[in-house]
Amino acid sequence: MTNSRPPLSTTPRTTLTRSKERGRTDRAELDAVLDAGLVCHLGVLLGGSPVVLPTVYGRDGDTLYLHGSTGAGNLRAALTGDISIAVTLVDGIVYARSAMHFSANFRSAVVRGRAVELIDPDERMHALRVIVEHSAPGAWDRVRQPNKKEMAATMVLALDLTEASVKVRTGGPKDDAADIETGGVWAGVLPLRQVWDAPISSDDLEPGIEVPQEVLDRTDMVSVPGR
Repeated sequence: MTNSRPPLSTTPRTTLTRSKERGRTDRAELDAVLDAGLVCHLGVLLGGSPVVLPTVYGRDGDTLYLHGSTGAGNLRAALTGDISIAVTLVDGIVYARSAMHFSANFRSAVVRGRAVELIDPDERMHALRVIVEHSAPGAWDRVRQPNKKEMAATMVLALDLTEASVKVRTGGPKDDAADIETGGVWAGVLPLRQVWDAPISSDDLEPGIEVPQEVLDRTDMVSVPGR
């Protein structure tokens, strides 16, 4: 089947001006970065000054969902103008032969646009499910759903992923020929990966409740030590 989704936008705000060869235009690469990340950084103007705050999120198709307290000033500010969302995954540190060529291998996405507040109860509940399932797959159907009081205290925002850019760096150092010829200094990549440790059960957990299989699956463990 042919992918009918359009490529990433090339607006003045998403066009790369440096290291353009690292840019990606396939929407599947945007999806991959957003799906692999756990925290995004939300940039807004708050009280006339820029502020960047970390927050969890979730993606469904071409929509990114955010949530927070109805009393959160950053979310209210996000509804007054354009916002910026950034997600960065560091895959390694690049050691070079000269200080100026040290770098990092990474995958990053920046989304620009205007968020909208979700009002419809079904849309709000769907968005919260997407957010929970993004960071804790399989948890939503196993736990208590938000009640009316909790929903009333929660603001849910949706951001269209139309205007976005993706940048990726891979490979080794880009040393100058003279530094390579001089030699005597190690150069290469120190890869970085993120792994999950063994889950730690809550101190107030009643006896007999085992760690859910979907949690164990994320740790590549068959059982939890001590249980």
